[in-house]
Amino acid sequence: MVDIEGGRTLWDGLPSGRDVPANKWEIPLAERMRPRTLDEMAGQEHLLSKGAPLYRAVVSGHVPSCILYGPPGVGKTTIARLMASITDRDFLEINAVSANIAALRDLVAEAKHLKSMSSRTPVAFVDEIYHFNRQQQNALLPSVERGELVLMGTTTENPWFEINKTLLSRLVVYELRPLGSQHLVSLLERALADVERGLGELELSASSETLLDIALGAGGDARQALTRLELAALATATGGGRTIDIETVRKAAPRALQRYDRDQDDHYRIISALIKSMRGSDPDAAVYWLGRLVAGGEDIRFVARRLVIFAAEDVGLADPRAISVAASAAYAADLVGLPEARIILSEAVIYLSIAPKSNSAYLAIDAALSAIEMGDMQEVPFHLRPGGEGYKYPHDNQGHWVAQKYMEEERRFYFPGSLGEEPEMARRRSLKRDGDDPSDDKDDPSREAGGQSLPKDQGGKDG
Repeated sequence: MVDIEGGRTLWDGLPSGRDVPANKWEIPLAERMRPRTLDEMAGQEHLLSKGAPLYRAVVSGHVPSCILYGPPGVGKTTIARLMASITDRDFLEINAVSANIAALRDLVAEAKHLKSMSSRTPVAFVDEIYHFNRQQQNALLPSVERGELVLMGTTTENPWFEINKTLLSRLVVYELRPLGSQHLVSLLERALADVERGLGELELSASSETLLDIALGAGGDARQALTRLELAALATATGGGRTIDIETVRKAAPRALQRYDRDQDDHYRIISALIKSMRGSDPDAAVYWLGRLVAGGEDIRFVARRLVIFAAEDVGLADPRAISVAASAAYAADLVGLPEARIILSEAVIYLSIAPKSNSAYLAIDAALSAIEMGDMQEVPFHLRPGGEGYKYPHDNQGHWVAQKYMEEERRFYFPGSLGEEPEMARRRSLKRDGDDPSDDKDDPSREAGGQSLPKDQGGKDG
């Protein structure tokens, strides 16, 4: 027999959640308020609204083997238990953190026994299934495939990276989303009023602004929201108060929950949001996402590298100074470190957001690489080779330009953008492509520069 949390054994049935013990205050509010029906679930309408496929499957008695994927406190375990309860199935629960291969074999054996007794396939619930190694995951494969158990696993990590492909191919992945503030406020109101399971015995009240403040500080996590409410309620009641105020809430839980993991999905989602906000020229959104990265403890070198890449890829030749700004910000942020680096990165993010945009350099090099990969392998023209005869040295000519061939077969890869400084660059380029003498162009900066030819022994004609 394998012991699990709460003094229950692996083979005990699903707790009903309806009988609240006399010492209910020893049980966390979030556990006491765990939904008992699908109607009590908050959020996840894409899965649990009456027309959603999962809802319809469950009420019809069918439970698929599945992975419930999402951040903490959004109802993964509750949904698994409700699906078993509604379809009247035995519920075998195990935690992947502490279970070993022997416990898994016992789980499989008990599932087979229960099915033979009731003819209904039991639910085998594996919390945080991504902690199982490959051998442990493979131990569940035959039973899932033969229908001896309905496997439900929960994970906060991306299942497409953490779960074996062979096992994943036999499961449906349901992605749960963080709860919105309106969902959390509704849960808080219910908990504050519920006498049986909640805080109703304390006869406390809280304004909508206070409940919203709790919800916003919870980061979409129902467990965190209820925990914050419970702390503030007990502090208020102990002090003889009748109303939970924002000041008490913030003293009980002074910082908002930061939902960010440097090594997992949030890392990619938020940096993607930052890049796309800058590309969309929205400095306010870009600074917000930068703030999320900084508050979450992201490596500032990673952020700085992304800014340098963005400067070349998305701002490009529309503002050639952008890459200098990004590179300087990367150096300066690394030099001073946090917390001051946040100001440097903010300046760069705002500059890049407002700058005109062009991806012509990005498209040009990709077009050239694509041509090369398709077999366009031209020989270097003889006059361009070291020591090759016939090379015309541009600096020997007025305007520092002379018409000559630089490819055996001409190709077009660069198509100028229409914003910022690029149109002027494109204009000067077109004059040279058309064979006109740029020295006749009064706007050509080379006329004002008064450039001189390099001595031939310093990289001149053979340079």
